[in-house]
Amino acid sequence: MRRREFIKAATASAVAWPLAARAQQPAMPVIGFLDGQSFDLYLMTAFRQALKDAGYIEGRNVAIYFRSADGQTDRLVTLAGDIVGRRVAVIVTTGGGAAALAAYAATTTIPIVFVSGVDPITSGLVMSLNRPGSNATGVYIPQQVLEGKRLALLHGLVPATKLIAVLLNPTNANFQTQLRIVQDAARDLGQQVNILSASTARDIDVAFATVTKSGAGALLVGSDPFFNSERDQVVGLAARHAIPAIFEGREFVTAGGLASYGTSLADAYRQAGIYTGRVLRGEKAADLPIVQPTKFEFVINLKTAKALGLDVPPGLSSSADEMIE
Repeated sequence: MRRREFIKAATASAVAWPLAARAQQPAMPVIGFLDGQSFDLYLMTAFRQALKDAGYIEGRNVAIYFRSADGQTDRLVTLAGDIVGRRVAVIVTTGGGAAALAAYAATTTIPIVFVSGVDPITSGLVMSLNRPGSNATGVYIPQQVLEGKRLALLHGLVPATKLIAVLLNPTNANFQTQLRIVQDAARDLGQQVNILSASTARDIDVAFATVTKSGAGALLVGSDPFFNSERDQVVGLAARHAIPAIFEGREFVTAGGLASYGTSLADAYRQAGIYTGRVLRGEKAADLPIVQPTKFEFVINLKTAKALGLDVPPGLSSSADEMIE
C-alpha cells in the first residue's frame, strides 16, 4: 500500500470509527493522530507495533482518528481543534513541530505525544527535557545539527566534484540553523555549494532541473518532514538525473537513495507508540522525559553506487553502519 492509499483508508476509517465505537465498544479510548505532512505507512507500522506491544490494538481496544495537513501548515489549527472536539484520550503529532504546536495551542489538558525536530523548550512546548511539566512530551530529533556531517560524508563519496547542491525547505523552523551549519561545513571542507529551496512538489522538480543545469556533481537533501513525505519523488528524481545524493534517514536509502546519515525515524515512531501506551495506562505526559536519539547511522546503497559509477572509498565503507546491496 502506497502512502496515498493509506491516507484514503485512514480518512475512511476516521469517518467510520465513531459509529462502530458507539455500537461495539463505548468505552474504547481514542487516539487523535495529527500529521503536518502526509501519513507514511512504513512509519505508522512502527507506531502501531509499539502500541500493540503495550497492549493496544487498533479496532480492538483502541481507535485512532487520523487528520493530515498534507504540508499545508495553515490547516493545522483547524485540524487540531477538530481532534480536540472528538474528546480523544491522547493526541499524537508527527510531520514537523508545527503540528505539535497546533495541538498544544488547542488544548492544555489532553496529553500530547510528539515526534518533532523543533526544540521543545525554546518553542514553549515543555519546561525542561527531563520533566516536561506540561501536557506534552515525546521525541525530539535535532536532525538539523547533522547537516554538516552529511555534507562531509557526501564530499567523501564524490571527492572530485567541484559543486554540491543543497536542498532545504525555507518554511522549516530550523532553516536558518541548517543554512548556517551547511555553509560553515562547506567552508571547512573547501567545498563550493549551491543552496536551493523547495516547499512544494513543484519546487522539488524545479530544484532538480537547476541541479542539472548548474553542473552540480552531488546533492544534499536537508532534514525536513516535507522531504520525507515526498521521499519517492526525491529519490526517483535523483535516480533519473543520476545525481549522488545523501539524505537524513535510512528510509531514503532503502527506497534507492545513495546514502543517509541520521537517526531512525522508525525508532522515533516506535518511541511515540510506547509513550502513547503509557499515557493510555494513566501516566502523565508532564512526568515522561523528552526522548532524544543517541544512535546515528550511516547507510550506503551499494547497488545505487554501482548504477552511478561510484566506487565507495574504503574509509567510508568501513565506517558505514549498513551497506545495502
